[in-house]
Amino acid sequence: MKRLNLLLLGCIISLFNMMAQKQTASYSVSCVAFYNLENLFDIYDDPETHDEEFTPEGAKQWNEIKYQKKLSNMERVLFDIARIDKSFPVVIGVSEVENRLVLEDLASQPKLKHGNYRIVHFDSPDARGVDVAFLYRADVFKLEGSDNIKLNVPELPNFRTRDLVVMWGTIEGEPFYFLVSHWPSRLGGKERSQYSRDFVAEKCKHICDSVRSVNPATKVVIMGDFNDDATDASVTDILGAKGDKKGKIKDLQPNDMYNPFYSMLKAGYGTLGYRDSWNLFDNIVVSENLATGSTGSLKIQKKEGAKFYGNIFYRPYMIQQEGQYKNYPLRSFVGSNFQNGYSDHFPVYIYISK
Repeated sequence: MKRLNLLLLGCIISLFNMMAQKQTASYSVSCVAFYNLENLFDIYDDPETHDEEFTPEGAKQWNEIKYQKKLSNMERVLFDIARIDKSFPVVIGVSEVENRLVLEDLASQPKLKHGNYRIVHFDSPDARGVDVAFLYRADVFKLEGSDNIKLNVPELPNFRTRDLVVMWGTIEGEPFYFLVSHWPSRLGGKERSQYSRDFVAEKCKHICDSVRSVNPATKVVIMGDFNDDATDASVTDILGAKGDKKGKIKDLQPNDMYNPFYSMLKAGYGTLGYRDSWNLFDNIVVSENLATGSTGSLKIQKKEGAKFYGNIFYRPYMIQQEGQYKNYPLRSFVGSNFQNGYSDHFPVYIYISK
């Protein structure tokens, strides 16, 4: 047993060394990922938000032991994504995080700390206190600035939702602009709540157009949990994210956006399950010049042997094996029952290279 443990430790150290060597080399491939972490709360009550259920005295009896298990599970998923091409993702967008503290705790987990992640985070006015944020590798993405953008819906003056978080900088000398978002939920029904998601989609599109009007060479990446599918009008018409209806990336026009997850949904793939069907709410949408490489050298690439430009990450350990939600993503809780799961969403990712 001792020899086996030493062998396992040696393998892990070897993998870290391979990643470190790759990260100091010239970057030919960069992974960009998004993951809805599903209620990554600390254990402390914030009197400014409705986070009471995620406290030791709350309905979920959220304590240090459960919190550390959640962090370890999130670490496992993100590290397994890194293992695919033996390099930590350059940018990871996340949603449903309570504050900067939980991001610092996540980034300092034993395996993830070797990615040397830095954080872009802003507190948002969401009623539960959950935010969106970025983890990024400063050795690859050279941050120049960041900001949060409030979402004030004129017709809904009391509506409180997550801010948009943006950051900009360069990768291998080329300008990039990243936006992460968590669009309003379908609470009350899809049609009844559609206006709020359409509003956010329009806001994201306006930001993208404004950024590229200043510098058409800027490559824009919009990611997040849209609470709408890649085929819904809010994504295809308002955000303007075209899909692979015929696999014709080359037909994109300069102001178009491209959604590599459109064709995946059409093929039956999804990132979360609901009523015995798959939805694909988790998207990474890119500007035309990142899809085609029409400016600069960097563009999205398919993983070797892959059919799609988009990728959904899942492993058997992330899937519910029995019960009412069999074959759905294995979430942390069902009601108030702790399952020691991961998230009700699978993460998504793309590759960028020359």
